[in-house]
Amino acid sequence: MRSPKSALIATLVLPLAACTVGPDYVRPTAEAPTAYKEAHGWKPAQPNDQLPRGAWWSVFGDSELDALEVQVDVSNETIKSFEARVQQARALTAQARAGFFPVVSGSASATRSSSAASSRSASAATGAGIGGGPSNFYNLALDASWEPDLWGRVRRSVEANEAGTQASLADLEAAKLSAQADLATDYMLLRVQDAQIDLLATTAAAYEKSVTLTRNQYAAGVVGRSDVVQAETQYKSTQAQVLDARITRQQLEHAIAILIGKPPAEFSLAATPNAEAFPEIPVGMPSELLERRPDIAAAERRVAAANAQIGVAQAAFFPSLTLSATGGFASSSFVNWLTLPARYWSLGPALVAQTLFDAGLRSAQKAQVVAIYDQTVADYRQTVLTGFQEVEDNLVALRVLEEEAIVQDDAVKAAREAVTIANNQYRAGTINYLAVVVLQAAALNNERTALGIRGRRLAASVGLIKALGGGWEATALAQTTP
Repeated sequence: MRSPKSALIATLVLPLAACTVGPDYVRPTAEAPTAYKEAHGWKPAQPNDQLPRGAWWSVFGDSELDALEVQVDVSNETIKSFEARVQQARALTAQARAGFFPVVSGSASATRSSSAASSRSASAATGAGIGGGPSNFYNLALDASWEPDLWGRVRRSVEANEAGTQASLADLEAAKLSAQADLATDYMLLRVQDAQIDLLATTAAAYEKSVTLTRNQYAAGVVGRSDVVQAETQYKSTQAQVLDARITRQQLEHAIAILIGKPPAEFSLAATPNAEAFPEIPVGMPSELLERRPDIAAAERRVAAANAQIGVAQAAFFPSLTLSATGGFASSSFVNWLTLPARYWSLGPALVAQTLFDAGLRSAQKAQVVAIYDQTVADYRQTVLTGFQEVEDNLVALRVLEEEAIVQDDAVKAAREAVTIANNQYRAGTINYLAVVVLQAAALNNERTALGIRGRRLAASVGLIKALGGGWEATALAQTTP
């Protein structure tokens, strides 16, 4: 039957155990526009018209890119680092949950002791015919203590660590998205660089034929030595541009190797001129960005963690209660050690009264966590604003670059026609070779500019997908948090 004292303790403790101090979390507001400023003329997203979940890069229709992207999650060392941080966060959550349960410890000891006083007493007893000497003591104990979570300190700590774990998971997804986008961008630019090298090599081959032609004409006395020098200069200059373009190509290949976790010496990609199509990317509403970007989700979860820490600091203003129990066996005789007469036990609560004076320590600690909360709210809102900016930047880049590409293609066609006319006039002897060189250089520059615009459009397509959050959604956090 429960004693009156136990009933009194239960009556006092149980109602308090349901008390949780500190503010309950409310997600901070973040202003979102009704539509993107640069999205006019853009394809609106439909309910079932979204980027592929996970493998968003498949919209570019490149099987080699698909194969490389799969290796990022497995081999990228930066992602492995973020995965380790997730494990650390989960361990911290487990540590916080341990506060809900009692701490139980066991001990066993066997001692043999003697002192000068006891030795003299033993000698006197021996002289009197009574045995004596050093004494033995054997002890086996089991201790248990538990601090009930009266004010919700442990609950708030668990809440903070769970939010921190979710933030780490979102950080991991942000790192994956960043690595995947970097790989896609580098791959696109590498393929554009392949096209640049192919263009320069083809042009150099054509210039080499021009060198042969002018040399023959010079030998026949049709043209002067200056035409030969100009043709040779143009040819050698283009050859140098081919070599220079290969530097950028190799550096992009090295960057891709690092992203998939391989040493550059062990990785290579065969040269293939770029053939990726420009995908139609559904943009959706700005408010969806709050759920689609992992960095925004991570910032929001850190706000939740900081809010819970306010409750932890608030709990320090209230007294705590510790329930402890000890039991075991103690005896001076090994034979009688583990017998009923040798057993002992103790049980009782300890109430730590509220601190009356701490020179403002707890108030300062609470002020600190409140300031940290305010900081995380500001960081969250800034992350949201940055997300909107990145979407707008890539939208305007894609729209203007598409218009620029149309104009540049017309310029390329006109430059090619001008070169054809100039070559015919040169063969007819109506213009000198310098005029041909000028027009050929202009045509080459226009073609290289067109390829550069293509590369920028592909990079902006990847940038827009990344800015929209890829194929990720914040609902994944609740599914992956233990």
